[in-house]
Amino acid sequence: MEESNKKNYEIDIIGIAKRVLVEWKLLLKFVGVAAVFGVIIALNTPKSYTTNVLLAPEVSGAGSMLDNLSDLASMVGVNFNSNNSSIDAIYPEIYPDVIASSGFIIDLFDVNVRLKDNTEKTYYDHIIKDEKVPFWSWPMIWITKLFDSEKKSGAQLVDHFCLTKEQSSVCTLFRSRVSCIVDKKTSVISISFEDNDPVVSAIMADTILSRLQQYIIQYRTKKSRIDVSYYEKLFNTAKQEYEEARRKYAKTADASTNVVMASYQSKVDELENDMQLKYSVYQQMTKQLNIARAKLQERMPAFSVIQEASIPLKASSFPRSLMVIGYMILGAILCALWIMYLREAVNKLKAKHHK
Repeated sequence: MEESNKKNYEIDIIGIAKRVLVEWKLLLKFVGVAAVFGVIIALNTPKSYTTNVLLAPEVSGAGSMLDNLSDLASMVGVNFNSNNSSIDAIYPEIYPDVIASSGFIIDLFDVNVRLKDNTEKTYYDHIIKDEKVPFWSWPMIWITKLFDSEKKSGAQLVDHFCLTKEQSSVCTLFRSRVSCIVDKKTSVISISFEDNDPVVSAIMADTILSRLQQYIIQYRTKKSRIDVSYYEKLFNTAKQEYEEARRKYAKTADASTNVVMASYQSKVDELENDMQLKYSVYQQMTKQLNIARAKLQERMPAFSVIQEASIPLKASSFPRSLMVIGYMILGAILCALWIMYLREAVNKLKAKHHK
């Protein structure tokens, strides 16, 4: 039973093909009109170019360098417990969310880009002025401009807390053009950026890669940089106090070379003890500062750029030739539907109307 159904189905397909081919002139008309529409749509669809970059970041783990510094830290009473290593809040799996955040995108508005024709402008101006829009989107754009009374503020006056409609639309367009994929097994980050201009695509992909590295470095080293700044202030204060105490002691000791008065000698001893105390504090701050700097270096993440940005030579958008072929196939399908079903239905409606 199933075999006979399949056989009838195949026979029906062959019958449809024969009926359509009999009216080959009508078929050519449908295919020709569809091809014309396909050419118009293809020529008005802007090409897009995609640049891909690959980045392999260092995965944070237990501080091996802190283990080596534990003995040094214990000398000044500092306890580095390497068994309780901190876990990063910014880990590779959320890098796509970082790139898609409004703050990250807004900081890219003023990036200078160079177009294929060697003209230079900011990325924001490039999006606003050079964006190619297909003709079928023109009515909606005109209607939007007609009812939009908002003044163009540009990228120079950006309020992160309250973006304008134009700035918000640029952020939305940016999110649709950038892609960030993280391989969970290898932690390799794949960043791609799409633009109508191949040079802009390469520049923005390289810039996003660089900004992401800076963002990660700033986050990973924030606490350590604060510690270094804090110990530098204590070190400078301790050094100044020690040098001042040393000058006072030296001046008083030189003046009391030929003096045998017990009161004067007691003052010299007091200044010497104060100098030794200041020197002890100065030594401790020196060690603390060196440990903080070592910790900062240990927290500094390392990156390996596996694939650098390069100007794409071929467009990544759907090929225009295939787009035209697709419309021609659609025309042939519509012709078959017209011959098999629609024409008869239209003729029946006309006959009823004349009656």
